Amino acid sequence: MIQPVPGLPALQVAIVVPVYNEAEAVIAFHQQLCQAVDGLPHAFTFWYVNDGSTDNTAQVLAQIAQGEPRMRIIELSRNFGHQAALTAGLDQAEGDCVITMDGDGQHPPALIGEMLQQAQAGYDIVLTQRIEERQVSAFKRWTSALFYRLINRVGDTHILPGSADFRLLTRSVVRSLRGMREYHRLLRGMVAWMGYRTVILPYQPPARLAGESKYSLGKMLRLAMDAVFSFSLAPLYFGISVGALFLVLALAEMIYVLSFWVTGQQAGLAPGWSSLMFVLLVVGGSLMVTMGFIGIYVGYIFQEVKRRPLYLVRRTWPEDAAPASQSEARNG
Repeated sequence: MIQPVPGLPALQVAIVVPVYNEAEAVIAFHQQLCQAVDGLPHAFTFWYVNDGSTDNTAQVLAQIAQGEPRMRIIELSRNFGHQAALTAGLDQAEGDCVITMDGDGQHPPALIGEMLQQAQAGYDIVLTQRIEERQVSAFKRWTSALFYRLINRVGDTHILPGSADFRLLTRSVVRSLRGMREYHRLLRGMVAWMGYRTVILPYQPPARLAGESKYSLGKMLRLAMDAVFSFSLAPLYFGISVGALFLVLALAEMIYVLSFWVTGQQAGLAPGWSSLMFVLLVVGGSLMVTMGFIGIYVGYIFQEVKRRPLYLVRRTWPEDAAPASQSEARNG
């Protein structure tokens, strides 16, 4: 157990836990969470965000809440996604520090004490870095490494490889984050972009308590797309680079053809149907890819300008923990 630092005041700590179809795991997770924090000299509040679960997660959360006065429940109207659920919790949680973590058991609650010590030492953000074990599939390790290598190569913001949404944020960081209301969200990138004083704690993820990961391949690809198009203009620069390349090739072709006319060897210019079709196909394909990139950015802009809320709350428990309006959350 982490021993408290003498002379430092106790903190008001909110823990935000988004859950989606975790009925089999949430009871065991909450028990682990209580075991980790009950010996700490801080006041804790647990904010569980039910992200439109279709199993009996809502009933299990209500059962836990009956004997847990520190517990708050936010139930979203439907499944808005992991990042939106985290945002819902961050919008409501109050305290000196807010800790976000998943409810499947792979974010070890035992690390919370050390995270709070780092916050008391003066750090604004305490990030955790996942150290993958051999039990993780090779495909999972490869795609994760590729994701971070890609976003750090093309983006302007460095995102820590192996980082997850298991982090501690101080009050000032949470207030700043509430002012960032973009629709396509990657919180680990947004937190890195803010640039507050940060420390990193490595950990090895334990096995899931129950069930399977809710991050399908499609969701991971969507998250990667949000990361690339939200934090980088590299796709547009790629389109410009391809266009410049074809201009250079066109100039080279022009010089090549003119050389036949200058030397009086026009007869050597044989009709080149295959080469012409090749150039047309390559240029046409490149134009379509570039237009596709532009279309994605336009689509992102279209979704932003509609200013729809990031999530909708169906109900909260207890009732006095009613959620703030989107305008209040936006103003921090």
